[in-house]
Amino acid sequence: MAVYNRVKITNDIELKDRLVAINRVTKVTKGGRTFSFSAIVVVGNEDGIIGWGLGKAGEVTAAIAKGVEAAKKNLTRVPIIKGTVPHEQTAKFGGANVFIKPASTGTGVVAGGAMRAVLESVGVTDVLAKSKGSSNPHNLVKATILALNEMRDARTIAQVRGISLDKVFRG
Repeated sequence: MAVYNRVKITNDIELKDRLVAINRVTKVTKGGRTFSFSAIVVVGNEDGIIGWGLGKAGEVTAAIAKGVEAAKKNLTRVPIIKGTVPHEQTAKFGGANVFIKPASTGTGVVAGGAMRAVLESVGVTDVLAKSKGSSNPHNLVKATILALNEMRDARTIAQVRGISLDKVFRG
């Protein structure tokens, strides 16, 4: 069960955007070829807030700007504990499968292109991640954010179950 922690954007949140992929689309008509661009962008504050967006336009800069605006409307909060994720998680979106595993301090972000952009934007500094199946950046971004949204920290689990934090750790 996915629990999405939607975040309302306020002026005090400083979001940094990262370009994940640009795709050139060609439309052939009677008059010749028409080029347009689509850009997938990830925004985050590097402290647990992440969002993604897709922008399409006739120019690259306009597509990126539209992607950033779409990403700001799609923000979620992710639990980050000491620079890593709280537990192992897998997720699937389309043909992309992702596996994310916590790592000890000093490991760094061991992940491929699209996953790396998402994990660095959310503020993860130490993680082991693997993408299986499709390497389509659109689906990888969506699967990675889906996996991050399904993560819960111990405090949230204790609150949902209505028990103390000590019982969560000691079983």
